[in-house]
This record gives sequence, C-alpha cells and structure tokens, in this order.
Amino acid sequence: MKPIYTLLFALPLLLAGCAPRAEAPEVKNLIFLIGDGMGLAQYAMLEIEQDYAPNAFTEADHVALTTTRSANNRVTDSAAAGTALATGHKTNNSMLGMLPDSTEVESMMERARDCGKATGLIASCYLQHATPASFYAHVPRRHLYEQITDHLALSRFDVLIGGGMRWLTEEHLAHFNNEGYVLAKSIEEVEATSSSRIAGILADEYLAHAPERGDVIPRATKKALETLAQDPDGFMLMVEGSQIDGAGHANDPHYLLAEMEDFEQVVRIAVDFTRSHPGTLLVVTADHETGGLSLPSGKSDFTLSESGIDYRFGTGSHSAIRVPAYLYGTGADGFEAMMDNTELSHRIEELMGLRK
Repeated sequence: MKPIYTLLFALPLLLAGCAPRAEAPEVKNLIFLIGDGMGLAQYAMLEIEQDYAPNAFTEADHVALTTTRSANNRVTDSAAAGTALATGHKTNNSMLGMLPDSTEVESMMERARDCGKATGLIASCYLQHATPASFYAHVPRRHLYEQITDHLALSRFDVLIGGGMRWLTEEHLAHFNNEGYVLAKSIEEVEATSSSRIAGILADEYLAHAPERGDVIPRATKKALETLAQDPDGFMLMVEGSQIDGAGHANDPHYLLAEMEDFEQVVRIAVDFTRSHPGTLLVVTADHETGGLSLPSGKSDFTLSESGIDYRFGTGSHSAIRVPAYLYGTGADGFEAMMDNTELSHRIEELMGLRK
C-alpha cells in the first residue's frame, strides 16, 4: 500500500503546477500569435497603408513593450527569442529549449499538454524552424533539423500545420499514423477532417509567400481553434507569421506588407474567438524586429500638406529594439507596460496555472 499512499501525497503537488493562482483570473485557453520580425515600424506600415482604419491590433485591451536580447547577444536570433517566449528562460543564440549550459527546459506548451490541455502549432515556414521548434525541441543548434524533426514527431501536440515535409521520414509519418493523426497535404484536407489530431504538412519547406499562398494561414488558424476548443480542459495554440521575418531580411516592403496583411487576418480571427469565449487570453507579439525598418518623411519641407513616407531598411539582419505585445481577453490587464520577453512568458504561465 505504501506506493499508493506516496502517490496520493504527491498528486496534489503535481496538480498544483496545473492550477491558476487563487487571486488571478482563470485563463483556460491561450492563443499565442508571434509575428516573426514584427516591430512597431512593421505595424505602422500596415496602419499607414490601410489609411489608419481600425484593425485587429487596435482592439487590444493592453499593450506592452518587451526587450528581446539573448543570453549572449544584444541582438537575438529566433531560436533564443523563441526559447525565451516559450520557456521563460534566456539562452544563447542558436540554442533551442536549452539553457546556455545545455540543460533542457520545458516549454509552456509541453506543460499545457501535460496538464491535459489540447495543443497546436501553425507556421507559414517549416515546423522545424526556430520559433515553432522552440515550443517542443531541445537541441544545442537550431539547424539540427533531423533531430528537431524527431522531437516534433514525439511532441504529442494535437494540431500541427505548416511546412517541413523535407525532413519527415517514412518512420516519422508512420509514427504520426500510429498516434492517430490525420496526415494532410493541403489546407482543403486539413479543413475536411473531423479528427482531433491533425498533421498538416503543406510544403516541403516554406509555404509560398503572401499573397501567392492565399488565405492558408487564416484558414488553418480557424480550423485549429475549432478543433482545439472541443477539449473541455482548454487549449494552447501558437501561430507564427513566419515570413514577416523573411521580408525584413530581404528588405522588400511589398513582401512585408503582404505578410503583415495576412497576419492581421489571423489576429482578427483570434480576436473574434477571444471575445466570444470567456477565459481566453490572446497574446500577439514578436520574437524580434527584422530589417531595422524606419518610416522617414519623403520630403524635408513640413509645410507641405503631404510629404510622403519612405520605407527604409537599416540592415538585412535583426535589430535590438523592443517589440510590442498586444493583449486581449481574460488576464490581459495583468501585464506590465515594460517587460522582458521572459517576463511575458512567466506571466502567461502564471495566469494559466502552469508555473508555481
């Protein structure tokens, strides 16, 4: 009988890590949207090009600014920044789900899964890319794609939609089948299934650029929310607007605007869901800014009624500026105005009862 008594004693301690604090509002569902490379200038571009019309971002209940530095660099990469957001720990550039000393750290999505919540990842790049991988992989270098793919197959997340077929072997695909996933190769196949476990691998690596890929990511987001919301214990969904970053690296304003417009559609779907489902927290943020985008006046004569605006990039890499966090729904007012990215992660986990 001793093992049973031991289990009964330990069970409340285990469950304590899956319950919200008494003084905090209960967050049952988390929608975590990450615009890779999206700084304030990227948002300003969207706002300007839409003639300042109200959009999904302007409906935020609270807005914060977060720092993005990594453990070893004032300018982070997506692996370190993704790890900070996913786990609440700083690490070195290129490391995923590990501390600088290579100690593995659990992500909030892994904790949510272990607490019985449904889980999902969506990306417009490949699922083995740094930001989505930071929620399930534990490797010293972000380009260890074969090892990362092993971790993806073993993640047990319920909904997986993005690219990455290049690194999926027959063994990986067989594993997904054995675990009850419906394997889909198009957004139409994703939408057609009624399964609670979906592996939608829609491209070899990256999905097509916006607008060539159409509304695949908004549709995937809507389907994922419909699927995950069926879990009575709640869910956690992360959607990455991956190619905002690619447009910044390319210093291409047309590509960037198209990706921001696509991401705003995802935010709109998430806002509407959050407003109609009490107990849902929506967090929209970025891992870092890409491109060093600035929006200077086109002319120096400010007596003119319109001087025009130029979109100028300062780098083909990342920058060190703070990035915005837009917060909606239950618990949105519980965030500081100025935060580190790890503090943003900690607060989310506290509200969801995932952190003691």
